[in-house]
This record gives sequence, structure tokens and C-alpha cells, in this order.
Amino acid sequence: MLSIANSRPGLDDAMIAKGALRTFFNIADAWKLSTDEAMVLLGMDSRSTFFKWKKQPELAKLNPDKLERLSYIFGIYKALQILLPKAEAADQWIKRPNTAVLFQGKSALDRMLKGRVIDLYVVRQYLDGQRG
Repeated sequence: MLSIANSRPGLDDAMIAKGALRTFFNIADAWKLSTDEAMVLLGMDSRSTFFKWKKQPELAKLNPDKLERLSYIFGIYKALQILLPKAEAADQWIKRPNTAVLFQGKSALDRMLKGRVIDLYVVRQYLDGQRG
């Protein structure tokens, strides 16, 4: 397996994990996610690992699945900040019911909590489409 550090000179896996997980936990706080919701978005089963990563993110080993999930979550967050410039509105959007066919009257978070990477991708694509 190719190391993440090899693809970005000057960055090592610990630095990437630390920055990525700090960003994720800040987004989770802004979105007011429960521990269980945050774990589903990260694709995690182990609460002890989750809390270890939260306390010491530089110790996390982020595999390609986790990195892909984080990338989509960061993209969703950024798109919402652009589409809804008021931070409070942007952060609340994911929990609001949505009439778009994609969401079938449920929230984007409901869709993302199905636990599959494809659901994060679909929400990201939807928001990118809204941006034009």
C-alpha cells in the first residue's frame, strides 16, 4: 500500500491524520453530531478507537476508505459554507428535511447515516450541483 506521505512531500501520515481528524471533529461539533452519528460518517465500529482518535488524532491510521469519507465530508462542509454564507444556517442544513428527490423528504444527514461512502458522495454531488 502506498503511504499518504509519499504522495505529498514534507507531510507524514501522522500530520495528515492529525489535521484531517481535527477538522472532522470541528465539523462534527458544528453540525452537532452525536458520537454514534460521527462514527457512522467515519465508517467506524469501535468507540474506543473513535475516542482515541479524538484525543490523539496523530496516532490514527487513516486507510483509503477513511480518507475518502473525510474528503467528501470536507467538501460537503465547504459547499454549505458557500451556498449558505451564514454559518448557523449552513451547519443546520444537514439536519433539515429536504424536498429534493434525492432525500425523499428526509435530511441530508439521514442519507449520509446509511453508512455507505456512496451516500456521502451523492450529497456532495448534490451540493456541487446546487453551486452550479
